[in-house]
Amino acid sequence: MDLRRLEIFAKVAELGSFSRAAEALFLTQPTVSEHIRALEVELGVQLLDRLGRGATPTRAGQLFLGYSQRILALAREARQAIDQFQGRMSGELVVAGSTIPGEYLLPTVIGRFKTKYPDISVTLLIGDTRQASDWVEDGRAEVAIVGGKPASRALDSRELLRDDLVVVVASGHPWSERESITLAELRTEPMVVRERGSGTREALERALGAVGLDFGAFRIAGEMGSTQAIKQGVRSGIGVSLLSRRAVEEECRAGLVHCVKVRDLKVDRSFHLVVHRDRSRSPLALAFLEFLESSFPAPASQSA
Repeated sequence: MDLRRLEIFAKVAELGSFSRAAEALFLTQPTVSEHIRALEVELGVQLLDRLGRGATPTRAGQLFLGYSQRILALAREARQAIDQFQGRMSGELVVAGSTIPGEYLLPTVIGRFKTKYPDISVTLLIGDTRQASDWVEDGRAEVAIVGGKPASRALDSRELLRDDLVVVVASGHPWSERESITLAELRTEPMVVRERGSGTREALERALGAVGLDFGAFRIAGEMGSTQAIKQGVRSGIGVSLLSRRAVEEECRAGLVHCVKVRDLKVDRSFHLVVHRDRSRSPLALAFLEFLESSFPAPASQSA
């Protein structure tokens, strides 16, 4: 089975488009189409539904995609093992992150890691906590940092570092001159929240549950699928929000938004380092995990 064809199939399934996959792989669209057609002939089954300009895996394609990703990951691992045997550290590492660590933590960490190993290539996938955990479980990524502990028994996780949520308001909001508010005051304001499945939302739901409340007690003005969208929504006056302090530090320093504490509501959570419980890890993934361990030592409660 040709590895290049598996790579092309996986890329089309990932991007949902023959043309985008061709661009990402530096191929022509007819070349991509021919590789997919040859793979389907070899397997005797249709792998992709062609929907206008898009492409979606069929049920057989979804089944085959999981195996393709695992085969490609094993091929990367084999190349890295040979490089390591010869005293080199090279190859590609795929890392996943939920929104906050993916956008505000991992780029810096990956930059420092590449300084140590300049010959490597790192791909960073960003989704919500559930998506990033799923990518590790199905073998698409070897390591993830997410904003909530994954539920799957196939995954191992440990707390990497702590985070807290703060109320974020527009610069001209009446609260922008204050350092703190009460929970009762928060309930009077329209609020923009993250979508279900995000670590930020799960942390907020847990904190509200601890004081006997849920989102039904608040004026929810809308849900948005990214932290960046929520920040823009807050600045546009749609409502206030509770976001990771790490995600709004720069905007707060620049005066674009203002961060306020809630005196009678503590909303904190942890970022978790996630790996697959049983799947072997490539030499590059092991080096990255060692780098993370040295950068973020386990909290005393875990190392005891």
